[in-house]
Amino acid sequence: MNSSQSVAGSPEPAPQPVQRGSQRFAPGEGPLPDPAGSHHERRIRSFQPRRSRVTTSQAEALLKRWPDWGIDIDGKRVLDLGEMFGGLPVVLEIGFGMGEATAQMAAADPGTGILAVDVHTPGQGNLLGLADRNGLNNVRVANGDAIILLREMLDKDVLDGCRVYFPDPWPKARHHKRRLIQPEFLSLLATRLGPGGVLHCATDWEPYAEQMLEVLSAHPDFENTRADGGFAPRPDFRPLTRFEGQGLDKGHVVHDLLFRRK
Repeated sequence: MNSSQSVAGSPEPAPQPVQRGSQRFAPGEGPLPDPAGSHHERRIRSFQPRRSRVTTSQAEALLKRWPDWGIDIDGKRVLDLGEMFGGLPVVLEIGFGMGEATAQMAAADPGTGILAVDVHTPGQGNLLGLADRNGLNNVRVANGDAIILLREMLDKDVLDGCRVYFPDPWPKARHHKRRLIQPEFLSLLATRLGPGGVLHCATDWEPYAEQMLEVLSAHPDFENTRADGGFAPRPDFRPLTRFEGQGLDKGHVVHDLLFRRK
């Protein structure tokens, strides 16, 4: 968790204002543009950074809450989730968009900590603002590559679950290697999930749903929670998002998959 400290006896400098549209913050005051830098090897990215404007309210939320609730994924330290969440069971959410669904789930289940990872600065600010206004102390926002977080910054068996909702489907065949749900990712995740921990995926891209089901069903560390080996109905705890509603209005079919670590 990031924090800023002043030299004893000297006044702490006031945070510098962040202009609308800026995505750069002073160290410790907001998410860094590339937190891992050159510390770890580059790999095929499963996400596409989106460079959109940060509103004034999002920037204010980042300045206010990032020092306490924000984490840059730099790969330099192992996080103490027990201390960070006060001993709550912790679920990792990879990709949360603007954070509305994350905030709803955190409010509905205050007994579970949510470690929410994304690279979209406006969404990070929006989620922190929602958490702040609604008193959601069980949310932490991580900035950067979820693979580096899993590989370098989390202990084994530390997670109670993982949520991957509507990841980039990378629809072109030559980009399928960029899809997140691959055997290598599942093998890494399995080491960080405790026994019985559940991976919950959802997508409205049917070819990706079929690939997810195939890859997960074949992986030795996971088993389908569905006795019939198929897709699951949307659980009550996963909110119907605005994005999902728009897809349903267009005739898209949303598939949920819930697989348990053996």
